[in-house]
Amino acid sequence: MEKDQIHNLKNEAIAQILRTGNKQELERLQIVYLGRKGKINQFLKELARLEREERTDIGKTLNEAKKAIENTLKTAFKRNLGKKEKTEEWFDITLPAPKSQIGHLHLISQAIAEIERIFAAIGFTRVRHPEVEWDWYSFEALNMPQNHPARDDFEAFYVQAPPSKKGQMCLTPHTSSGQIREMLAHQPPIRMINIGRCYRPESDISHAPVFHQFEGLYIDKNVNIGHLKGMLSYFAEEFFGPERKIRLRPYDFRFTEPSFEVDITCDLCQGKGRLSNGQNCRVCKEGWLELGGSGMTHPFVLKSGGVDPKKYSGFAFGWGVERVMMMKAGLNLPDLRLLWSPDLRILNQF
Repeated sequence: MEKDQIHNLKNEAIAQILRTGNKQELERLQIVYLGRKGKINQFLKELARLEREERTDIGKTLNEAKKAIENTLKTAFKRNLGKKEKTEEWFDITLPAPKSQIGHLHLISQAIAEIERIFAAIGFTRVRHPEVEWDWYSFEALNMPQNHPARDDFEAFYVQAPPSKKGQMCLTPHTSSGQIREMLAHQPPIRMINIGRCYRPESDISHAPVFHQFEGLYIDKNVNIGHLKGMLSYFAEEFFGPERKIRLRPYDFRFTEPSFEVDITCDLCQGKGRLSNGQNCRVCKEGWLELGGSGMTHPFVLKSGGVDPKKYSGFAFGWGVERVMMMKAGLNLPDLRLLWSPDLRILNQF
């Protein structure tokens, strides 16, 4: 289907309508072009076979043609009908009834449901912990000293409230605070996935001041890095597909030792670092995008949660839901902040 075909159809219909002065002929033309089995509807059925971008462009042209034919017919009926008939509203019973708009889950909610399903299949239990947290759970118990940069006002939102024995109140900057609460509430073995909102004063194409994060924690006897790597590979294959690759980069996190940042090949540039138009990819770094952190749970953190590090070991990881969703195959989302847009033109695509 091409635009020229649609334009030709529109011109043909308008020419025939303008040439006739007969009411019955106008009614026949209405059915031919706008009826349930009319030519416009035949074009609409072909839209489903087109690619998304082409479907949007062709669909716009088709709607414009349909409106032009409708307006021409309306004017022709008024011109050819008597005064009494002019006041009557014409209705074509062969036209399909307008469909009711049906809502759907937001893309972020869909991602959270999929993440929960993937981890539930390997025995992880979904939990939830407070979004307004104490400093001790968010930083102190996670082996972050008072002078750690993450505790600065530029890195966290603090609440103006009287401090407690557990320090100052803040909007949780990460779901890692759930690790401490989970260990204090349950004895190992622990397999938990904590999904919740987090808050940090950052905003760019891959960061937002309010975002969702999912935190995994696995504690048992004889847990090692091989278990961590296997779990990360399992999730990447289930969520992104078998053709995508991940890599672990050594890093320094206070609550894990050893620590790793996890990267995945960028879906926008197919891991090349450059887009098809030759421009550098603005989202990733040379074909890789960081998803989040991971590592073996630090003995200090185990002790903070009341777990004996000589008896148990474990791993933890924390990834942003929106950033993970951004790398979903075929989504082609160039800016993470679009996921928070209230614009229905964006949301209706998903």
